[in-house]
Amino acid sequence: MAQLSEVKFIKGHGTGNDFLIIPDIDGVLELTAAQVLFLCDRNKGIGADGVLRVVRTKHLPEFIDQAAGAEFFMDYRNADGTLAEMCGNGARVFVRYLDATGLITDNEVNIATRSGLVPVIMNSDLSVTVDMGRPFVPEVLDPAYVIIGERSWPLVSVEVPNPHAVVFVDELADAGSLMVAPEVRPANTFPNGVNIEFVVDLGPDHVSMRVHERGVGETQSCGTGACAVAWAQARRRGEPVLPVTTLVDVPGGQLQVTESTEGHLLLTGPADLVARGSVLLP
Repeated sequence: MAQLSEVKFIKGHGTGNDFLIIPDIDGVLELTAAQVLFLCDRNKGIGADGVLRVVRTKHLPEFIDQAAGAEFFMDYRNADGTLAEMCGNGARVFVRYLDATGLITDNEVNIATRSGLVPVIMNSDLSVTVDMGRPFVPEVLDPAYVIIGERSWPLVSVEVPNPHAVVFVDELADAGSLMVAPEVRPANTFPNGVNIEFVVDLGPDHVSMRVHERGVGETQSCGTGACAVAWAQARRRGEPVLPVTTLVDVPGGQLQVTESTEGHLLLTGPADLVARGSVLLP
């Protein structure tokens, strides 16, 4: 009979983008991709868009260079078990957990991630602001498009640091079902997969969006996606005068993205903890 191990978890979400937080402070748990897939299964497991393992950075040899700047590492996994560079909504939920459990006492902290150190601020209203850094705009040699059925739209490619394809449409319903990844052409444009945002322009500083997240499907919200969308929206009418703040409506609520005078994208939004318990991992 297969051995089962009992693991404690906390359930949280940021504008409906939900996560399972797995406390592993001393870094003794080795989560497999199959276990993450099980945990995130909404029918057979607990259900979530991803897993956030909480571990002290000093226990991770591959990220030991970040230990002096951040006590805790956010080990983020997509719902299909794959690793991701960063997750804006996840970072807010991660720090909300650290604050609620007394693992941090300062309002301003750094967290370690696969994309490096990330500064985070706990605001007095319990919203959280994450400095997502400067976006990277890859050079696109050939025009690229997102295709749904017989319709296609040119995409804006930007990394925050996850790869994103931002598409402006007339109506969010134009995207159809986003549980399956829309087609991108040329096919080799994003060899490691891509998050795809469908966006409606509601005004100079306001948009609404839907998103297909790689390794997950359609989610209620995407923090890095909101940042990519805000960056693209700010340039729809020419080069912006910084700082500029954009409101981003997502199915799960609203996020605020401010592009600072230094070009950093500051993501602000709620982070809620809703449940705790234990689960038997196969």
